[in-house]
Amino acid sequence: MKNCRSLPVGSVRLADPFLAHRVEADYRVTIPTSIDKCRETGRIDSFRLNWKPGMPNRPHIFWDSDFAKVIEGMCYAVALHPEDHRMAAELDGYIDLIVSAQQPDGYLNTYFTQVAPAERWKNIFDWHELYCAGHLIEAAVAHYEATGSRKFLDAMCRCADYIGTVFGPEADRMHGYPGHEELELALCKLADATGNDAYFRLAKYFVDERGKSPNFFQQEDPGRNEGQLKNRQAHKPVREQRDADGHSVRALYLYAGMADVAERSNDVELLDACKALFDSIAEKRMYITGGCGSTLIGEAFTVDYNLPNDTAYAESCASMALVQFAKRLLNITRQGRYADVMEQALYNGVLSGISLQGSEFFYANLLEVSSDTFTYGHIRKERQPWFDCSCCPTSFCRFLPQLGSFAWSEAENELRLNIPAAGSVNRNGIEIEVGGSYPFGGEIPVTVKSAGNFRFALRIPGWCRSFRLTLNGEAVSAAPENGYITLERNWNAGDKLELTLDMPVEVVRANPAVTADAGRIALMRGPLVYALESTDNGRVLSRLLIDTEAGFTTAPAPNLPDGVLAIRGEARLESDASEGHLYYRAAPQLEKAGFTAIPYALWQNRGPSDLLVWMRCR
Repeated sequence: MKNCRSLPVGSVRLADPFLAHRVEADYRVTIPTSIDKCRETGRIDSFRLNWKPGMPNRPHIFWDSDFAKVIEGMCYAVALHPEDHRMAAELDGYIDLIVSAQQPDGYLNTYFTQVAPAERWKNIFDWHELYCAGHLIEAAVAHYEATGSRKFLDAMCRCADYIGTVFGPEADRMHGYPGHEELELALCKLADATGNDAYFRLAKYFVDERGKSPNFFQQEDPGRNEGQLKNRQAHKPVREQRDADGHSVRALYLYAGMADVAERSNDVELLDACKALFDSIAEKRMYITGGCGSTLIGEAFTVDYNLPNDTAYAESCASMALVQFAKRLLNITRQGRYADVMEQALYNGVLSGISLQGSEFFYANLLEVSSDTFTYGHIRKERQPWFDCSCCPTSFCRFLPQLGSFAWSEAENELRLNIPAAGSVNRNGIEIEVGGSYPFGGEIPVTVKSAGNFRFALRIPGWCRSFRLTLNGEAVSAAPENGYITLERNWNAGDKLELTLDMPVEVVRANPAVTADAGRIALMRGPLVYALESTDNGRVLSRLLIDTEAGFTTAPAPNLPDGVLAIRGEARLESDASEGHLYYRAAPQLEKAGFTAIPYALWQNRGPSDLLVWMRCR
């Protein structure tokens, strides 16, 4: 059976209580405010190539990627809102500006054109030339798919053609690869959009060359050590890598590109490496929220089971990249376990990084916050309106419009519902409507709106212990295969499926090797991780002991959007017997208390607060 593909952004319209608002907030708030920030900081004007030494807003090595991601988000927004001619015209003007900055040889980078023209290709390890090119290519492909215009696409083809004259296996070219990976997957997209296999061959070269001996990065600078190479995933050839190592965002972009190359070349060995790396993350190096990266030192994965909560890095960009990696493996293998992680990261680790209003962000996503939480660099206790290193805010611009395309995928004569969020899909003459209040409710009505013979596959999530499925009122007895129930028949317009996923509150424990979570529990309901917030419980979170035997109830979450459910239950509040001493011997007293937990992704939307995901229990 052929591999699956994600649906184009414009073919899915979400109408659920959790994701649809985020798509709309991105369109109304996140993209416009990010454009304003790019304008204020000089990121847009840098493409005018009129900066001179001594002027403000000196261009930076990664600025092009920031604006490219906003542009990509605008392209998706135009696809979802074809009636918005104002945004389409604004987008067209920005495309003209970007293209005007391209050099005669095809090179396109505002920093190295204006600030350091003599430094072009001098430090591939640290500088972001290839990374910026990759994001511009992704934006160009999105623009072409949204508008049909080739002007941006053709410009980035010229850029990719030029890069192909600089890097490659030929003796007169640099035998290198990106220091910040991303170009690999972008080139695969460009190959698909243009039908030019040369772009895929360049992507494959970058993947195959990475980590080979002699090591390119050590040739570039002999002083680079094994740890630095590992941070860039260049310590060994990618087919030999089995542990997710180094900078988490770089790693996950690379793994997504590896999956693209493996799929297009039917490379079983490379795909096996992707699967092993995914397992390394999901089974040993990923937070329960789908967060990736345990330390701000190198923004990196560390070692198995090292998952500290109050110093977690768990960068928003890393969770978004994990969703992209999982989506690729899901489409290649059709195995629901990849959808489980995709959903887990999407509903928790990604959406925690942006406020409901769409205007404030977390760069690092902590799982435990108190007045004593260590903060440094991008680790913050409160969401920020912007960051000097603005990769996360601008990534949300392009990620959120794609939420519907993560929910659905397709193959020949087949539609697949990966995440049962309410909404509608219209693709190749097949129209399906999904109702319900998922992820808060497990009752999911599905109506086939068009007649025809096709396969329809519904995912049964890995977290679901029991479910029921009916077709036009009759029970469907088919068992899930690789996490999906697939029905093939002559569908009639008006056929109704009713999928019911049992969704009790679940008590989750961590592997004993995760010492940060020893003796603690987390609460999940459906795909959602829940957390204690001081807004509901007071600043006593570390002294609450959850009573797991007393049972749990759900109720509307106070001062959060309609439909959001909180978990409530019994607890014991441990008294503070320390009398101000660091260590003490007096036994604390326990008094009866209650607790309220809200979805982790929605924390700190009601003002500054403390947070606790992994709770003490009794």
